[in-house]
Amino acid sequence: MRRKKDRSNGITALYERLSRDDDNAGESNSIVHQKQMLEEYAIKHGFTNLVHFTDDGWSGATFDRPSWNKLVEGVKNGEITACICKDMSRIGRDHLQVGFFTDILFREKEVRFIAINNGIDSDCQ
Repeated sequence: MRRKKDRSNGITALYERLSRDDDNAGESNSIVHQKQMLEEYAIKHGFTNLVHFTDDGWSGATFDRPSWNKLVEGVKNGEITACICKDMSRIGRDHLQVGFFTDILFREKEVRFIAINNGIDSDCQ
């Protein structure tokens, strides 16, 4: 039987992204709003070691984004134990590629994944 990873000392990655296209959508999609929403959720649910990874002005059509790349590297190195985002579209627009990260890489590395507005929490699936 596989033992669950101790997540208490790891980083909780709070991931925000806003593309130039989304910029016209108004305040609800702004980086400031995303940061506030993610921090409130994380604190309310007992997450610690919060670190923001922000790609401001980057399209979800590409996964070659500076902060996303740092987040993925932290997952691969075992530094990140949870990743919280506003919704799945913040990760990216290519559903297959998003699935690779959330269903394969994050599970392999035992990273808890939460997409707040989609009601997704990998610990509850």
